[in-house]
Amino acid sequence: MARGEINRSGEMEVFVRVVEQGGFSAAARQSRMTPSAVSKLIARLEARLGSRLVTRSTRRLELTPEGCAFYERAARILADIEEAERSAGAGERPAGRVRVSTSASYGAHVLAPILPEFLIRHPGVSLDIVETDLVVDLLAERTDVAIRAGPLRTSSLLARKLGDTGKLIVAAPAYLARAGIPHSAADLDAHVRIGFSYARAVEGWPLRENGREIMLPVPARVQASDGEGIRRLARAGVGLARLAAFTVRADLAAGRLVPVLEALNPGDRESFHAVHPGSGGPLPARVRALIDFLAEHGRVT
Repeated sequence: MARGEINRSGEMEVFVRVVEQGGFSAAARQSRMTPSAVSKLIARLEARLGSRLVTRSTRRLELTPEGCAFYERAARILADIEEAERSAGAGERPAGRVRVSTSASYGAHVLAPILPEFLIRHPGVSLDIVETDLVVDLLAERTDVAIRAGPLRTSSLLARKLGDTGKLIVAAPAYLARAGIPHSAADLDAHVRIGFSYARAVEGWPLRENGREIMLPVPARVQASDGEGIRRLARAGVGLARLAAFTVRADLAAGRLVPVLEALNPGDRESFHAVHPGSGGPLPARVRALIDFLAEHGRVT
């Protein structure tokens, strides 16, 4: 078959349906084809690519590593095609679903309060919000935008800065009344320190004492999977926590938490970015609308 005669988008669409429907028969029904026609199409695709994409058995269908990689790219290309057609038909009005990955803390304290205004401005856009403090693979998770805290890793992702925030050690008044107020780094050995249950860019609590910076390890006695979980534990009087300033301002103002060891705060700040895959082309209108809105209203300080 000549190169110009190959319907690449059609092949991709059938392959994506095979993967998402879990087999040839279900994909055939959705594509209005026979199972044998779908099987032959996948075989032709594999022959042209020179790689096996799926392994077939009587009970199940599994993707090879090459098949996984091809599926991720094909799904993204088809989504871009769909968005291009939608945008052209709607005069570039933002429309469609945006999948967002965000930390629980940013989601609760920054994103949630501004979402009503975004939805009013862009009635054609729908949001799928996933809250996790873990760094997700945007292509594997089919995520359009991720809000990430801390230093960015070198990658093909594009980023838009959303500001930065200070960090501080806090505790509930009830905990300090019970355990005492620490005045030095050494005093922290007698205190419960609440940490994260996964590896972070900075392992421990940086402090400045007697003119030098030290990194204080956080014992694993109490851990939580996200910043909001740690904040709730601190408010309940479990122990000390070191958290982003924007997440505890309301608690400090209400007296639910109080700052600790302020004289030892090194003044480090944590940056926030909205990151998205970089394909070299223009962003879909729906994704661009969200990122622009976050840059205007979703900044952290």
